[in-house]
Amino acid sequence: MFKPLLLFVSSALFFLYSLPASAALDYGKQSLIGVDFSNTDLKGATFYLSDLQDADFSGSDLQGASFFDAKLENANLSNTNMRDVTMDAAILNGANLSNSILEGAFAYNAKFENVNIEGADFTDVLISNDVKSRLCNIADGVNSITNKKTSDSLEC
Repeated sequence: MFKPLLLFVSSALFFLYSLPASAALDYGKQSLIGVDFSNTDLKGATFYLSDLQDADFSGSDLQGASFFDAKLENANLSNTNMRDVTMDAAILNGANLSNSILEGAFAYNAKFENVNIEGADFTDVLISNDVKSRLCNIADGVNSITNKKTSDSLEC
């Protein structure tokens, strides 16, 4: 009698522990204007179609997160780990990306106007050529974690 119960409980625990820690972090299609997410583990979180204007993500781990078609105008993304993030069609106008690591991010149709990219690492980021040209015009600094120059990571 206890064997089936023990088998069920151990199977349930295995299933729960095999889920990614961020499985419950779905902030999609929400209005999160000005929300403070600073210094938070948000690996794999989804923010697709969310309004994140003036949100503070500074110092957060956003690796693998999705910001598909999100509004990140004037958001603080400084000192963040944004490796492998999806930002396709995101609006980052006025965002602070200083000293962030965007390595491997997908941002092909993202809008980057009036952004602070000082020390940001754009290694292997997929962006359109016109956006890349505009970012190269303002590229400055060296990332404090990867030690890569912003201009070199953009292949300016």
